[in-house]
This record gives sequence, structure tokens and C-alpha cells, in this order.
Amino acid sequence: MASADQALHEAIAALEPLRDAGSGRSLLELQWIQQVRVQHNRVVFRLALPGYANAQRERIAADARGALLQLGGIDDVQIEIAPPPAPAPQQGAPIGAAGHGGGGPERQPIPGVKQVIAVSSGKGGVGKSTVAVNLACALAASGLRVGLLDADIYGPNAPTMLGVADQTPQVRGSGNEQVLTPIESCGIAMVSMGLLIDAHQPVIWRGPMLNGIIRQFLYQVEWGERDVLVVDLPPGTGDAQLSLAQAVPMAGVIIVTTPQMVSLQDARRGLAMFQQLGVPVLGVVENMSAFVPPDAPDKRYELFGRGGGSQLASESEVPLLAQLPMELAVVQGGDAGRPAVLSAPDSATAAAFRDLAQRLPVATAP
Repeated sequence: MASADQALHEAIAALEPLRDAGSGRSLLELQWIQQVRVQHNRVVFRLALPGYANAQRERIAADARGALLQLGGIDDVQIEIAPPPAPAPQQGAPIGAAGHGGGGPERQPIPGVKQVIAVSSGKGGVGKSTVAVNLACALAASGLRVGLLDADIYGPNAPTMLGVADQTPQVRGSGNEQVLTPIESCGIAMVSMGLLIDAHQPVIWRGPMLNGIIRQFLYQVEWGERDVLVVDLPPGTGDAQLSLAQAVPMAGVIIVTTPQMVSLQDARRGLAMFQQLGVPVLGVVENMSAFVPPDAPDKRYELFGRGGGSQLASESEVPLLAQLPMELAVVQGGDAGRPAVLSAPDSATAAAFRDLAQRLPVATAP
């Protein structure tokens, strides 16, 4: 029978080929696999994944078991699951003194990021991600240094819309010291869960894990110097919205709706939530306000009714920032990885996004 030292050496050698699907780095090097020991016929190790890698847990566990059970004399594998590490505290004064929700948890600025603007919606399917991506591109085209955080963990679409779905961000360090390098595309720096998991892999997480990955995307990404960070939130009024509002000071949030009543009802709830959390509501964006035929750009067809955005803005006493048309260029640009602001600069949609960018409090380039 092999000695204890030899058995441990063989176990570590068996685990060495296991890799992070995103960075391709060894799980041992990343310290995601820790405290390997051999106890008679059993191998025990600790699996300590960062929040963004929890979607790989089942795959890693299965691969590790398979590799270790091939060893002679080993017929059992025990895996201890560690909770995701909390991001290291960031330096900065609490935002409560500035009037953004004083009395709640301290909100920590992101080093190098001047302002954070969130894009939210009460329900899915209203084009929130399209608004976030095109707005980020319009801000960048005006000369601003822009980042985009795709916080829609369950439905990350920004990588496809920016043409980088096949790329993987570089990762260095481990644990609390781990840092992601954002992907550069269309003049902006972007991170997304979609860059870290397989295209067909679902993200099945509860609130604490969601909170962990959002904080990592805020504080453990090499954002550099950014005039504005646009955050694309998932639809609804759940953990992601609460995590962001409690974590970081924000210049404000934009509420996206369509003209129809069902969308309006949900958007109303989302708007009220941010007001209750002390986050400034910059205004309402009405998306899909009218269809513009490609062969008749002077015509408008109000397929989803009219007035929803205006009604929400009026009753909430916030500005109606934009009424964005429906154009074929938006669909084509999103599918091709080149947003309409850049791929169809002469379109009505591109003009509306440029106007929206100028209306925000970050509209002056350095």
C-alpha cells in the first residue's frame, strides 16, 4: 500500500489538470481546491469558489471525483464546500452623509469610478439591456470613459450585443485578492456573467450568492478610471437591485418601460422601490414607443399603445427622458454585436440615444 505522502502526492497530481472554464487556470493554482488530504481509502478536500464561479461547482465536483476515484486504493471522495469569500472592504466615506439613504449600510465607492447609473425595469422583455448597452455606447461616443456592468445574472445578454460572447476576461490572484480584467468592446469596458459560464449553462442561485457576485463585479474588477459605470440590472425588484443599492453610491437609476399598461404597472413598482431605498430616479425611458418601418422612416405605428411612459413620469414627478422607437436596426445591431448607436448612427434610435446621453448628469466629457 502506498505511503501517506505518496498517496497525497498522487491525489494532488490527479487534481492538477482541473481548470477554471473561464480563465483556463489550474484550480489548485487559483486555490479553489484547498486542504487536500488522504484518510485511509478516502480523499478529502475543500472547494472554495468565488461567487462568479459557483455555476461551475457541479462540473468541478464531478471531475474531481472522477479523477480521484481512478487512483489505486481510493474508493471515496469527500468535498467540503466553503462559502464564497466576501469582497475586501473598500476605502471611502459612507454615502449616508451625502443624503443617499443615510442610516442604512455604508455604501463604498468604486475606486476610479466617478459615477454609477443603473438601468432597471419592472418586468422582462421591455428592452432594458438594449437600452443599457446603447446608452453606454452613446456616452462613450461623447468622449466619456465608460464601463458596463451586466448585473442581469440570470439572463446576461450584453456579451452578445457587444460581439464578445466568445471571449473570457483575464483573472489574476485568488480569494479576496482576485481581480477580473473587463473586456473592451465598442469603446466601453464590460463584465458579465455571460463571459464566465457556458452559453447554455443556467445560473441557479439564491440571494446570498447573487449578492456576492454583484459585489465582486463592483469591487474586484479592474475598472481603471471611468467617468461613468452603467449597470444593467435584472428585471424586477429583487436581490440584485437591493444589493446594488446597498453596496455603492449611485448617481441615479433609469426606469425602462413600454407604453402598454402591464409594463407600466411593473415599472411603477420598480420606481417606488428605488425611491424607498433613497436612490435618485433620474427619469423614465419609454422603449418601443412606435414602430418605424425601414422603407418608410417618416411613419410611426404605435403597436403597444401610447402615453405609458409619460403617465409614469408624471405621476412619479420625474422626467420622461426618452421615447425610443422600434427599428430593424436595433435588432440587427444587437444580433451582430454592434449596437445601433454605432452600426446605424443616422437612425432615429441612434439620435434618441445620443439625446438621452446628453440629458444625464454625466453628459460632459472630461
